[in-house]
Amino acid sequence: MSLWRTELALILRSRMAVAALSLLLAVSAAAIIAGLHTVSLQQATIARALQTQAGEMATQAALHSGEGRDAGDTGYYTFHATWDPPSPLAFAALGQRDVQPYLLRIRLLGLQAQLYESENFNPELALAGAFDFAFVLIYLMPLVVIALMHDLITGERESGRLRLLVATAAGDARGLWRRRILLRIGLVLGALLLPLLIGLAYTGALGWQARVVIIISVLYTTLWFAVSAWAAARQRSSATSAMLMIGIWLTVTLLLPTLANALINRAVPAGRGVDLMLEQRQQVHAGWDQPKEETFERFFRTHPEWRGTPPVAGRFHWKWYFAMHQAGDDGVADQAAEYRNSLLARQRWTDRAGWVLPGVAVQGLLHRLTDTDLHAQLAYQDRVASFHKALRLYFYPYLFQERPFMRADFDAMPAYAVRPSAGSLPWLSLLVLAMLTVLLSALAARGLRRATAVR
Repeated sequence: MSLWRTELALILRSRMAVAALSLLLAVSAAAIIAGLHTVSLQQATIARALQTQAGEMATQAALHSGEGRDAGDTGYYTFHATWDPPSPLAFAALGQRDVQPYLLRIRLLGLQAQLYESENFNPELALAGAFDFAFVLIYLMPLVVIALMHDLITGERESGRLRLLVATAAGDARGLWRRRILLRIGLVLGALLLPLLIGLAYTGALGWQARVVIIISVLYTTLWFAVSAWAAARQRSSATSAMLMIGIWLTVTLLLPTLANALINRAVPAGRGVDLMLEQRQQVHAGWDQPKEETFERFFRTHPEWRGTPPVAGRFHWKWYFAMHQAGDDGVADQAAEYRNSLLARQRWTDRAGWVLPGVAVQGLLHRLTDTDLHAQLAYQDRVASFHKALRLYFYPYLFQERPFMRADFDAMPAYAVRPSAGSLPWLSLLVLAMLTVLLSALAARGLRRATAVR
């Protein structure tokens, strides 16, 4: 035990080590605070929207207190709030929640235009990603590891102590380096995970997902220590060792993921949701200049049950207007499916890139665990689409049979229900990360034995 205390005292006597660990602790705490603040703002936005929604619904309900209203007026002027609340773990990895809508107000109009009309984020601002725990873990933590490990062996060699140190350790040279590395791993994990544990306790996110996040953090940190130990064992000077580690960090965390992303985007082209929205709106606007029979014919292809209803007389009728919007949605259904499939294909290739790029794997795993990835966003869109369909099916009998819409009918309208997404964790990526960590640790141990062997 005294050897461990002595090694710990040696580490803490280094100003660079203390400064690096203190900086990691401060940055990790700042990331947790920033994540909690962002989640709090999103929760407050949802709460304000629901409060406003309640007032608007009360106003609309008062209009039905007499003899009722045309169902078309109600469908057009009544907004229905849909929302995707952040998970308890969302503060740790915000994922797509900082660029994709988590709150949409839906009417009886065409769905596709409403899904993507909020897709107006600045791509330059979104490129760097959110400042959260995932960012600190993937990009900043390795730099602290490099600061602690670059002179692990070379520092002793340059000072002339290496041969004496190894000889003094006698048959326990392996234990010497194991103690030094394990102490550094413990200190880095302590500085990194302490703010996260406080954040988990604050939000009550203490389920299995939180435990897996901690396991991933331990694996990824250990992996970088293994890489740094391997690099340190191959160099003769501290400066060269640091440069090699920085080069590995730049290549693995920045250059290769950027190249992989560019290749995936080129191999799997995908449009934009806003383009889908514009196409749907163009089809709707074109319907104003087409004969009503053509619009109804397009609508009846997917809704044949309303084919025998009375025809429209006059220039305008609500059932023709909403049929035109639904025909616009049907007209871009293939494009919407293609857009969705292309996004999922890109995600699958990104997951595969994570098999060889640890940072990509960790990011995907954290976003899945915190329910902030593409699958969570698509699951929210599916819930909105299901709710929109329920509204349409509820209103169509009133529209096509021209029945008055009474107060009781208003009160019986479908209500949006929040359901958690049911995406599965990519366990294969986690297994590959664990295997890669074990393999690199074995290579590092072998390199350390060779580098410190007394000749």
